[in-house]
Amino acid sequence: MIREKLHNTRMATTAIIGTAGYTGQETLDRVLFHPELELIALGSDTFAGKPASVLDPRIARSAISELGLVTNEQALSSGADLIFLCMENERAAAVEPPDGVVVVDLSGAHRLKDASAYERWYGFVHPKPEALGDWCFALPELAPPTGKLIASPGCYVTAALLSLAPLKDDLDPETVVVDGKSGMTGAGRRPIPALHAGAVLETVLPYKIGTHQHVPEMAQFLGFAPTFVPHLLPIRRGIVSTSYLRGIGAEAARAKLTSAYASAPLVSVLPEGAVPDLRRTRETDCVEINAFADTLTGATIVVCALDNLGKGAAGQAVQNANLALGFDQTAGLRIGALSA
Repeated sequence: MIREKLHNTRMATTAIIGTAGYTGQETLDRVLFHPELELIALGSDTFAGKPASVLDPRIARSAISELGLVTNEQALSSGADLIFLCMENERAAAVEPPDGVVVVDLSGAHRLKDASAYERWYGFVHPKPEALGDWCFALPELAPPTGKLIASPGCYVTAALLSLAPLKDDLDPETVVVDGKSGMTGAGRRPIPALHAGAVLETVLPYKIGTHQHVPEMAQFLGFAPTFVPHLLPIRRGIVSTSYLRGIGAEAARAKLTSAYASAPLVSVLPEGAVPDLRRTRETDCVEINAFADTLTGATIVVCALDNLGKGAAGQAVQNANLALGFDQTAGLRIGALSA
């Protein structure tokens, strides 16, 4: 069922499309505890007709205990002020956003401005190429949302851009290498043989070497394409991104990163020598980052740690929604790592 908006409230009504996946459930968790968002519709074509408590048992004892799961199409047309798209790329690309609604897309379906790039990098022809210009790519610390249709970047791109963007004018682009390592939830919830325990435990697997779909996204923002290799870690969640650079020293890089994120509530540039640790950022929407010198070669190394389902997905989507709606950007977010 779709819940009617409560009377005498200024809260923004909210719907989640694709609630049953990892990013959908992480978004749901943040919306449930958000002081300014009122959940009125949960979409899932798989679980439509079932009580929402099948996804989160806390709902059964909450103020929205009567809320049930509906189809994604029903949730999309629920009349919500805010919609989160937590769908696969091709399905999200086909969605027709309701007029005047803030829509935050967690997929890659609206991040690239060149519609022809989708066939090469994502394996499908974009069904709405003329509408791509209506979407804004938004990474709050570097490019806050400028419209109501928001393409929210994912984990690898977020870690790489937070590491590189404040330094990009000083870098030798041909030397930039980004080594990304992600927990298994970064691949989504759908079971595939490559993610079975027997395939991923006790090893670290590089994949999509030289062909990863997020490199054009990095290049679109930075103005150059770094060499990027992703790796799958045998852990549930977390991202560690290590960038190797030339053109700026470690001390200058740390100073620029510190200045860039001085007012960023979720990004912590660590003291000299302190190593970002995904154990501290896991289950949060926070980021740790630092720059180091390679004393032998003279290269600068920037390390970034974040949660792929937090700042790399649901946390960033809610942060973007907060900014678009004029709320405190940290409302509903998990900031324990920086507030401890």
